[in-house]
Amino acid sequence: MTNVRALLIANSADADSGFVGERLRHHGVAFDECLREYPGEWSDLAGHDLVVLLGSEWSVYWDHVSREVHAESTLIREATRTGVPIFGICFGAQIICHAMGGSVQRAARPEVGWHRVDSAVPEVIAVGPWLQWHFDGFTPAPGWEVMASSPSGPQAIRSGRTFATQFHPEANESMLAAWTTGSDDLARLGLSADDVMVQTRDHVKTSRLACERLVDWFMNEVAFGPR
Repeated sequence: MTNVRALLIANSADADSGFVGERLRHHGVAFDECLREYPGEWSDLAGHDLVVLLGSEWSVYWDHVSREVHAESTLIREATRTGVPIFGICFGAQIICHAMGGSVQRAARPEVGWHRVDSAVPEVIAVGPWLQWHFDGFTPAPGWEVMASSPSGPQAIRSGRTFATQFHPEANESMLAAWTTGSDDLARLGLSADDVMVQTRDHVKTSRLACERLVDWFMNEVAFGPR
């Protein structure tokens, strides 16, 4: 597969697509980066073959980002209407649910660090451990398939040509080094940045291979497979 053009939606301070982006490029994907803070500057969806929604420190229900959330939700609905595949990660999964009739709420059990998931399709979505970093959870709209879950809630969902994960398959060591530096989230949960980095160095070789398998399945079966 070659010459696949994708819109990459991300925040300006955290636009690294990590292992997911690396594997998508292996499939011939080229990205047009669109920063969440500046929706008026985004490239048009027309002429693009894929949308990738990265994670964010935002919550979809924050009033001060309502304009930006509305713009991204509109893009998601338009991509769905026109059959453009979507791959969402963490906040990307949450805003897909928000846009498509589900809900997003504060998680009763936030997850930060490396965790296993319960996978209905372990040959596609490995049980992990996967990197988690979220304080919100989501409830998909009726009719969506929940493909993986954890005690915190759904972890992977699909409907048609849209797929999303609550966990972070893209997470690599350099990304975690940035996320853990001076993190209030870790301190709030009584976690150590050093411990998370030790676990990261321990797990990324396995998670990278699991991410490659997941992205291969998405590209071959969900995004560009038989309809």
